[in-house]
Amino acid sequence: MEVIRNGSREPIIGSPEYFTGTVRIDCAFGWEEPSQLVGGIATFEPGARTVWHSHPRGQTLYIISGVCWTQCDGEPIVELHAGDVGWCPAGHKHWHGASPDSPMVHITVQEGVNGKYVDLMEPVTDEDYLVGPPR
Repeated sequence: MEVIRNGSREPIIGSPEYFTGTVRIDCAFGWEEPSQLVGGIATFEPGARTVWHSHPRGQTLYIISGVCWTQCDGEPIVELHAGDVGWCPAGHKHWHGASPDSPMVHITVQEGVNGKYVDLMEPVTDEDYLVGPPR
């Protein structure tokens, strides 16, 4: 059994290429082949979010704390809370992050295809982000 102890790895600060705002990734994990599973725990400061992206086999988000906003292309923004689980199907363009007023922590899990786990796209504009979820 391979074990990654809490605090045994330095956190990764999210690159501005992939995120808007401040994002810290703790305990990123991935396993040796034949596994194609990767994931991590990410903390988003208020207003921080990913760029638009997709995953070849989809992505699961498990919200640990705070308020998450997420959106699949062409759909409204959805608000998730601690204990909620979100699933974005394979190949769907989407983004996720914290609401403007709350930090958010989530676990992400996704499978790759031949070592490819994500297709990164353009940033989510402030104008599109601030639409927020339907009330």
